Amino acid sequence: MDATGLPSGTVYPILRRLDREGLVRSRWEAEAQARREQRPTRRYYELTAAGERILADALNRYRALQEIVPRTLPRIRPARRGVTS
Repeated sequence: MDATGLPSGTVYPILRRLDREGLVRSRWEAEAQARREQRPTRRYYELTAAGERILADALNRYRALQEIVPRTLPRIRPARRGVTS
């Protein structure tokens, strides 16, 4: 898939699972539109309210991690060979 760089065999099973879990909903476009443009019908996905809440939570956790990592990494020392703790 162009947008993600992932093969369709990866993306669509994930979308189906998110749909089953109520995090996205999908709909098919009108067949007439696809016929006019001489292409297969498209399926459109959108986040549900539950999906939006989970996404917002994940983004907040990601932002917190972005703040913590730069402060933490300088304090981590590489392991020395042959030394176990």
